[in-house]
Amino acid sequence: MSDVQTHFRTCNICEAMCGLEIKHRGEEIVSIKPDPLDPFSRGHICPKAVALQDFYHDPERLKTPLRKTAEGWQAISWEDAFSEIGSRVRALQAEHGQDCVAAYMGNPNAHNLGNALFLPQFMKALGSKNRYSSASADQLPHHVAANFLFGAGMAISVPDINRTDYLLIIGGNPVVSNGSMMSGAGMPGRIKDIQQRGGKVVVIDPRRTETAKIASEHVFIRPEKDALLLMAMIHTLFAEQRINLRHLAPLCDGLADIEQAAAPFSPEQVAETVGISAVDIRRLTDEFASAPSAVCYSRMGASTQSFGGLCQWLTLVLNILTGNLDRQGGAMFPQPAFDLLGSVKPGKPSSYGRHQSRVRQLPFFNGEFPIATLADEIETAGDGQIKALITIAGNPVLSAPNGDRLDRAFAGLDFMVSVDIYLNETTKHADIILPATTGLEIAHFDVFFNSFAVSNTAKYSPPMFAKKPGQKHDWEILKGLIACLTGAPDNGATPELLLDMGLKAGRYKEQGMSLQRLLDNPHGIDLGPLQPCISERLRTADGRIALAPAFYLNDLPRLQAALEEDATQRADYPFQMISRRLVRNHNTWTHNAHRLIKGKNPVTLQMHSADAARLQLSAGQAVTVRSATGQVTLDVEINDDILQGVVSVPQGWGHNHRNTAMSVAAKQPGISINSLTCDQRVDPLTGNAALNGVAVAIHAA
Repeated sequence: MSDVQTHFRTCNICEAMCGLEIKHRGEEIVSIKPDPLDPFSRGHICPKAVALQDFYHDPERLKTPLRKTAEGWQAISWEDAFSEIGSRVRALQAEHGQDCVAAYMGNPNAHNLGNALFLPQFMKALGSKNRYSSASADQLPHHVAANFLFGAGMAISVPDINRTDYLLIIGGNPVVSNGSMMSGAGMPGRIKDIQQRGGKVVVIDPRRTETAKIASEHVFIRPEKDALLLMAMIHTLFAEQRINLRHLAPLCDGLADIEQAAAPFSPEQVAETVGISAVDIRRLTDEFASAPSAVCYSRMGASTQSFGGLCQWLTLVLNILTGNLDRQGGAMFPQPAFDLLGSVKPGKPSSYGRHQSRVRQLPFFNGEFPIATLADEIETAGDGQIKALITIAGNPVLSAPNGDRLDRAFAGLDFMVSVDIYLNETTKHADIILPATTGLEIAHFDVFFNSFAVSNTAKYSPPMFAKKPGQKHDWEILKGLIACLTGAPDNGATPELLLDMGLKAGRYKEQGMSLQRLLDNPHGIDLGPLQPCISERLRTADGRIALAPAFYLNDLPRLQAALEEDATQRADYPFQMISRRLVRNHNTWTHNAHRLIKGKNPVTLQMHSADAARLQLSAGQAVTVRSATGQVTLDVEINDDILQGVVSVPQGWGHNHRNTAMSVAAKQPGISINSLTCDQRVDPLTGNAALNGVAVAIHAA
């Protein structure tokens, strides 16, 4: 075993940032285990980490550029690929305008150091405002709320889960997600720590999730009613004189406006609609306000719905009104070593609404339009129509709402380029595919998720394996695209150079923070627990917090109307569908890792036993789930962990085929929940896709 080497790195599949200890003999992986010395993950990993070796060794992974021809896919050189892309894109933009070419960024970009640093340069070179990403199918309401209250979309506060006394989780499942907008590996242990120190964890969700099963209490709620619950809790705080802004009192404006806005939403008024008794709403509010420290965390179920914008605003307001923002045990702001917020000057004009999408007038924010309207922009003729598309590490045909429509829209493009390691449901439409190195071949520093982390740490992972001759890293591909689009010479920048500059200019510069210091500490550096720092993180022009922006107040009549909803109007589609996350899933790349897809099929329709009995369905029976958009067939799983009238299908995807480098062959049947979701259902405030609460009908297949 003397030839076995040990490599320490951060897993870059999801945002949990688990530290890994990888033993290898040459290119043979001997073991992938948790790194017990990693100060952030504390010896925790999930099953996804072991799949890094599958990505590296996968025989179906692309390693050379491909061009689509009448005879099929053919390998081409990088030079020919860039030359053709440059000439085709420039010709289309000359004929139809700069915005005729769009770009889509998938989830893996957020976990890639090179792409995080070079994508802004690429978009500038492309010269189009038509950018789309997975963020608007996931987290956009968080960033919009931070923008309106704190002055910047990256001013995200996260639960100080390591010290809180009361954790209220609405529509989140951190035991499976390891946090999500609250990055923190080992969430089961962190939740148990709260309970062992005498605290309480309450989960509010239409499904008794994996997190709810280890929490102190689970409370069922009807889908898309979270904003009503939050409003009722805020109403109760005012009615019972429980407002306590603490140190935030001198900073907050709009308190009276919040009280007036919450007045119509008493617990008694919302109880029947929400599905939680007025007594329980008041009890939960009292527990939250009385706890020595408390924090409300709302996530996917609250974000990816038609009231996602209101949910994230009201979550912040609840934390502020109880004095639990910027306070130990409450919602706190991380202080990362490489700080994306550091370059944002106070009072910088918001990009929100700078543009509206051409067809549906959905809002532009943070440099992009909502993914829910991409198909509209491709299919609708006229000035500004999208004629070409560049996708980067994304599979929106499976991961975006109404993916079947996107599938048809992509087939009608004049030109398409995909930067991706697989031939899949999206990249099969490309004229040219550019494959990058990934996983164990790339350097890693988590640019984004240290900004959402539950403690301050910093860690750099050098490549474990050198790239092969003829391969390119993602950032090298982006630089090649920049060059072929603009003709500009290479400026010599590398991710390591930019990272080192950012670290040396950051808040830990006095401690000697640099890339070299991280290289000298391969397990990572502990920079300490979250600290009160609101004055440092606020980016509003006046240095104050606007609790009640008109932007949100103007949407409250829509919330009021939800109280008068008539359930009989859904007679044709009597069930509400919610998604659920699987611990072995993250993005569609993980569906090609045999360690993650083996075993019992987890893609089932979960249904309450009373609903199954009424429809005369039995466990394991194949059922067809139909929405106004499409239909899928899958097996039913009967259990009472889900509210009556609600059904659940796993988030995102199920490949209709496995990927092969030169052909798309039907090998492994699967379903995509996004054959059922509707691209017309969005949160109108933010444009985020409303993937939860979809009305569906169910019958035996």
